[in-house]
Amino acid sequence: MYCPAGDFHIDPWRPVPHAIITHAHADHARYGSNHYLCHDHSGPILQARLGKDISIQTMPFGESLDINGVKISLHPAGHIPGSAQVRVEHKGQIWVAAGDYKTEDDGFCAPFEAVPCHCFITESTFGLPVYRWQPQELVMQQVRDWWQANAAAGMASVLVAYSLGKAQRLLAHLSNGPGPIFTHGAVENMNQVLREIGYLLPETIQVTAGHKKQDFRKALIIAPPAAAGSAWMRKMQPYSLAMASGWMGLRGARRRRAADRGFVLSDHADWTGLNAAVDATGAERVIVTHGYQAAFARWLKERGIPAIEEKTLFAGEEAKEEPEE
Repeated sequence: MYCPAGDFHIDPWRPVPHAIITHAHADHARYGSNHYLCHDHSGPILQARLGKDISIQTMPFGESLDINGVKISLHPAGHIPGSAQVRVEHKGQIWVAAGDYKTEDDGFCAPFEAVPCHCFITESTFGLPVYRWQPQELVMQQVRDWWQANAAAGMASVLVAYSLGKAQRLLAHLSNGPGPIFTHGAVENMNQVLREIGYLLPETIQVTAGHKKQDFRKALIIAPPAAAGSAWMRKMQPYSLAMASGWMGLRGARRRRAADRGFVLSDHADWTGLNAAVDATGAERVIVTHGYQAAFARWLKERGIPAIEEKTLFAGEEAKEEPEE
């Protein structure tokens, strides 16, 4: 997304002179731009993922910045720590690029804030009526019950979740379980970055070559998607494998991923949340990006809201992890 008046890009796909980043997931934050602007909490994460040598400027939510006569401010998106909506104001027109967002307050990152605007650029990762999430606490209790049952049977519990955002959201709500919590190195790296900027997480132990199978009995192990079925997991045997994702609500999704359990937990807005977000902005026009953009744009037009679809390279919840993770 390019703003000609300000001469900057939002979540550019390739290197550009000036990049405003909504959040630090790999499908939104690419390496190679000359200068990056993001929220205060995204800054350390970007440096951990893209390198300490990047030129980066950070700002808190709600503070304004003038770029070539264009007024910029960042507002909470509720997606992951540091995730921001970008408000762009120029000559009386206000546009908001939401990036990825969820409307449910997860009790961990700053909750979504509706920003009034003339044009709202929304994602549609789960932009179909079939996607309606259960309350977070209900899902977390399902995870606790699964972990408890596995521990009672002497099995490890391996829970697959994205290393940035989803993993920490789970950890923040799963303390005081029946055993210790272990993490894959990719998850622990992000844990450390978030702890250093003030996020509270329970004690975790990074899995190393020195650990034995018996160390994992009754344990919960949080690992990224790339670890599922890998040699890294053999030392946890016997274990039960579960995945936490919005896609787990689809029939057959758990089976295709060879998981024993699937927990429907997404860091994206569901159908209800997407509609509520659009309504709350009061936008006169909506641009729908990554996901079910054609279907959601058509639905909005049926509701009398002018909407168009815009295809992007964003991967949504399907592919946020770099291959090495």
